[in-house]
Amino acid sequence: MSATSPAAVVVLAAGEGTRMKSKTPKVLHEISGRSLVGHVVAAARELDPQHLVVVVGHASEQVTAHLNAGDAVRTAFQAEQNGTGHAVRMGLEELGGNVEGTVIVVCGDTPLLSGETLGALAATHAADANAVTVLSAEVPDSTGYGRIVRDSATGAVTEIVEHKDATDEQRAIREINSGVFAFDGRLLADALGKVRTDNSQGEEYLTDVLSILREAGHRVGASVAGDHREILGINNRLQLAQARRLLNERLLERAMLAGVTVVDPASTLIDATVTYERDAVVHPGTQLLGTTHLAEDSEVGPNSRIEDTVVGTGARVDNSVTHSAEIGAGALVGPYAYLRPGTRLGAKAKAGTYVEMKNATVGEGTKVPHLSYVGDATIGDHTNIGAASVFVNYDGVAKHHTTIGSHCRTGSDNMFVAPVTVGDGVYTAAGSVITKDVPAGSLAVARGQQRNIEGWVARKRPGSAAAQAAQASSRETDGQS
Repeated sequence: MSATSPAAVVVLAAGEGTRMKSKTPKVLHEISGRSLVGHVVAAARELDPQHLVVVVGHASEQVTAHLNAGDAVRTAFQAEQNGTGHAVRMGLEELGGNVEGTVIVVCGDTPLLSGETLGALAATHAADANAVTVLSAEVPDSTGYGRIVRDSATGAVTEIVEHKDATDEQRAIREINSGVFAFDGRLLADALGKVRTDNSQGEEYLTDVLSILREAGHRVGASVAGDHREILGINNRLQLAQARRLLNERLLERAMLAGVTVVDPASTLIDATVTYERDAVVHPGTQLLGTTHLAEDSEVGPNSRIEDTVVGTGARVDNSVTHSAEIGAGALVGPYAYLRPGTRLGAKAKAGTYVEMKNATVGEGTKVPHLSYVGDATIGDHTNIGAASVFVNYDGVAKHHTTIGSHCRTGSDNMFVAPVTVGDGVYTAAGSVITKDVPAGSLAVARGQQRNIEGWVARKRPGSAAAQAAQASSRETDGQS
């Protein structure tokens, strides 16, 4: 914990968010790989606070379950949404009442807010010895926002004036209130006990704490966010899409500055949880999602969806979909392949055109080039699976496993009916249905004997186009003999 790390961060996430017009609570709507509140929690954790608590209310069980799906997050329950001041009071009560040190309060619907900006707020609060420090921003158009009014001599905040109450001179101010604050914890707890509810909404407003402390002679300051877009709150689907675009631009910029080539940022999506190494290349129309990692010199896209997938050094994924897969160094995927969960491609392996794999381990240098399904299987090293092969893993009740050894050459249009084991160095004939284990070094042929019935078309389909073609061919053959 650094010298400016806060004693606590309180995240306000109790509201319903009716303008989202959704059965999903507003703070659980997702952009760039995290929920709205998930982005806020991640930013708060960058400050390394002693305590972190999220105040929940509407759909509290759903929100709490979401927060505890990963690293558990402490929550406080606001049974009735009686205002922001009341919500903060619930958060502090969860932490035992008075909190010694800095308490940062942030809204749970501000996914663009960065840990860097929150850190600057905490640093300003400590350096200026403020009782309260407001996170403010200078915006191009301040219409509708509360204006920050400062003392011209000291720079201290003298008041926050709502747009409807502002004078013409105050409306010209471009510095606005974000709704994010840093407080002296002890003073905050005392002031919250003095907040009144004699307002039009009958609620406890957190902003009343500022005037209470200022009237008591304490200093109120402000820390200006470097980018005013960070403070944007999300209230509807339009704002959700706008925030997604802004966050995606930020994440792609970070990747490019780290050495990733993004050929067309306008058509590329990336989640906040994606990691990468230098000299990775991302082609247009590609989505990088979840815990995906791009290793050095890997190349993905165009038109690919890569989710929770490790793409190894120098590997290539072309026009394909991968989900919860591992792609080894130098491996090739696609075009038009689908790697489902549990797929592991070894180094220099290949899952080619129109190949689908699921729960399959494919060894080094092994190729499945065309039109095949490989499910619940283990394939050794340097094996070639013929085109149009199917690993028949499901008997209608349970899934079964197929094992194929190393240095095998399986024919086209093979069916491997699991459970079955094919040993090392085996060849299988095209069109075979393999239902029994094949010993190492064998040739397996499992197909019916071909039988040609001459004259069948003329007898069974007389006068048809096929019969006429056959008759003409016979005459031509007779003429040549």
